[in-house]
Parts: sequence; structure tokens; C-alpha cells
Amino acid sequence: MFRFLGHPKQLCTGLSRRDLLHLGGLGAFGATLGDMLALPESAMAAAERPPGFGKAKSCLLIYKYGAPPQHETFDPKPEAPVEIQGEMKAIPTSIPGVIIGDHLPRIARIMDRLTVVRSLTHPYPLHGTVYATTGIPDVDTKIEAMPRHKRQWPFIGSVVDYLDERRLGADPPTIPRNIALPFVMGSKNEYPPLAGPYGAMLGQRYDPVYTDFRPEGTQLAPEIGPGKAFRDPLLGIRPTDRLELAVATPAEMTPGRFDLRRSLLEQFDSARRQLDRHERVATFTAQQQQAFSLLSTGKMQSAIDFAQEPLAVREAYGMTLFGQSCLAARRLIEAGGRFVTVIWDAYGLNAGSWDTHHNHYGRLREFLLPVFDQTFSALILDLEERGLLDETLVLVISEHGRTPQIDSKPKGAGRHHWSRAYSQVYAGGGMGRGLVVGRTDRHAGDVEATPISPKDVLATAFHLLGFDPETTVPDPEGRPMPITGTGRLRPELLS
Repeated sequence: MFRFLGHPKQLCTGLSRRDLLHLGGLGAFGATLGDMLALPESAMAAAERPPGFGKAKSCLLIYKYGAPPQHETFDPKPEAPVEIQGEMKAIPTSIPGVIIGDHLPRIARIMDRLTVVRSLTHPYPLHGTVYATTGIPDVDTKIEAMPRHKRQWPFIGSVVDYLDERRLGADPPTIPRNIALPFVMGSKNEYPPLAGPYGAMLGQRYDPVYTDFRPEGTQLAPEIGPGKAFRDPLLGIRPTDRLELAVATPAEMTPGRFDLRRSLLEQFDSARRQLDRHERVATFTAQQQQAFSLLSTGKMQSAIDFAQEPLAVREAYGMTLFGQSCLAARRLIEAGGRFVTVIWDAYGLNAGSWDTHHNHYGRLREFLLPVFDQTFSALILDLEERGLLDETLVLVISEHGRTPQIDSKPKGAGRHHWSRAYSQVYAGGGMGRGLVVGRTDRHAGDVEATPISPKDVLATAFHLLGFDPETTVPDPEGRPMPITGTGRLRPELLS
């Protein structure tokens, strides 16, 4: 059945270093200063802002857990020794003089729509989803494994949800402002979820609204470790498989606890019958009101039903869980979604997904690169054809990159964690078109020009979504906390 967990939000006022915006959000800690003040107009004239402020009406974040290699994707080094460049080569793109990995041919043809950054850098070569997606100033393996620790900072989608609610009012939208697909991060492998996509100090009310996906994949994915292979739905699903709506804030999420025991229709029918018995919906908590909106309108249920799309469109995205999730994300954006996240997560084994310590070439060739190449290129072209690309910010991010030196000892070789230099790709919503920003050394191991922090990417995203990156919210002690930590707007990424 549906589960509506967490606590109602309670708010207090905060401070903006630039706009004097009144913000807040200590719901997770029970703090309140009573009724909220209305947000005043920003004192900063629009003419003083850098280009692109507020151009993005929505954001579609693709998170690739495990960290893709820069060499085989957006920063190949064909002149480097074979132990650096490896078995894969480079191909030209639609931008003269720019090359990318040879297993991304479809993306190569649309590079003129994209911004590639080759100079991401930070000091933490860990699976720090929380570092990549929040303003938290540092990360370690302990905090990485504690999603509800008081040190955690809120996920970018949670901050957008919170700020929009303060700006627009508390009435729940028919499409939630913060949605994550296809299942709760970490819920399909043997370890508990890691920190990252949660409301943190803003309160569980601001966790993403999640979907779930229960069917097994149709194909055996290339093995992750010796003898570790799984039928990964991210590689293949049946046309009849569906996402389910799992309206929950997973405070103690494990695979067993998050297993949905009924079909989506049964859940909706049961929940509607229960809600109909309530005569005074206006007295519900904010979470209950959001739930009632989702259940009674069916708008989100319809939006995540990618089977409503023509078969040709579905096949263009790829009949994989990643492909169909990106298609559902486009449908959610089209239906009015504000921030939609598609998580390419580990399946079966925690060290899976893009974490290619083992069978690096097998997983890249047979699974990771062709699936990403097909789906991402289809998504960008589809958004463009529908007139949505200019107003939809698309971010593809991860924790870090991978080592320049190939480890030849594991079967299929391996590249290990590396955060001193790595690549990412963005599009739409005010990002530049046909841009390549930054430069690494001849081994793609260190940044030589234009170092960019993941916090800078968040700051730039907030700017494009219409928020001053220097906006603050109170931390658990009530001190002003900048929403992007040390991040700063990077105009060189903008159109």
C-alpha cells in the first residue's frame, strides 16, 4: 500500500547574503518561528544578473552512480600510451576539432547542442553522491553511508522544491516538484542506501517522490565482479513492464521494506477508498494533501506511464529501464514537473552500475555506453523537437572520474576512483550549445585549465532555475547555510 512517512514541515526564517530572501526549513529538527513572512522582491535588478537567470522552467537530472570514465566518454586521449587510453578509440563530432569516445556515435552527432566540461575536480574519490548533489563541504565514507545524519545537506531537487513552495505557496502541485525515477537509490542491491537524494535538514517532507520498478531485467548484464552477473533492467525490460508510484520518504529504506506488494491499480483503488472516508481534506498535513492530490487527479500516474507513447518513440529511447525512465521524465517535465531525477543505479551488487573496477571494457562495450548513447541522444532530440530543450536544463552528473592508468589485473581490466579530473555533459535551459569547457593534461589525470567544482555546477543550475546561488537556508543551529556551499556561478557554461 502507499506509505506517507516523515513529519510535517515546520519552518523558520533565514537570511540571504544578497537578496535578503526569507528562507527556512528546520522541519526535520522541530524548529519553528510561527507564521511565515512573504518573500520580498529581490533587491538585485534583473539587468545586473548574469545571462540566463531563470531561463530553465524545469530540470532533468541524470545521475550515473559509480562514476563514468573520462577517457572512454568525453575526454579521450588517442595520443596517450595504450595503458592510459586503453582499447577504445576516439571519433570526431559535430563540433569541428572536438572528439569523444568511439562508443558514443549518436552523441557525437548532437554535440553541437551540448556543453561538455572536461575539468571537473575535487579532492574526494569516493561514491559521494551527497557531495555531487548537495552543498555539503566535505564527505567521507562514514557520512556517505548515513542518509539521515544531522550533518547532511539537502539534495538540489529538495532545495528547489522548498524554495518554490516558499515562493508559490504551500498548496501541493498536481505534479510534485521533486521526483526521482526509477527506484529509490540503493534499494535494489545488498547495501542500505547511501546519502544524497534527501531533504536532510529541510525535513523528510522534501525528499523526492519516488517511483518503483519491480520486474527483473530481460538480459544478463556483463559481470560486475568474478561470478557476479544479474538480469539488470537497466539493460533490458519488457514492453509491458511499468513504473509504479511509491509515494514515500524512505527513512529506513531497505530492499525488503520497500517492496511494493500490490499492483499500482490496487494501491490507487485502496487509497482512494480510504481517502474518500475523510470529510475534511483541508485538515490534512502537507504530506497528506500532496498524497490526496496525486491519488485523486491521477496526473502523475498518467505521466509516468510511458506505455502511452507510440512504440516508435519508446524504441528510440531504448527498451531499457534507463531509456523508459528518461522517457517518463520527459513526460513529467511536459506535464509540469519542476525537478525530475533519473538515477542510473547499481543493481544486484553495490559495486555495480558505472563502477568499473572489474570488467571495465565488457561493461562499457556491451551495456553502459550503448545504452547511454541511445537514450541520451534520443532525449535531447525529443526535447528539442517538442520545443522544450531551451526551457529544460539537462544535467548528467556523477561522483568523480576514473584513473588514467588502467589496471590490467582484473578480468576485462579496470579503472578505479579518480576525482582530480573528470568530465560531465549538460544541455538546454540556458546552458551553452557546442561548448567544450576546460582542459586536462595528456593523460586526463589533472586539470590544466578552468577547474570547476561540482558545487559550481549546482550554483549554475540554481541560477538558471531562477535562484540566486548565494541564497541561504538555516542549518540545524539556525546559522545561514549557502545552498551550494562554496559553489559559484560559472558564466563560461552559459549560452
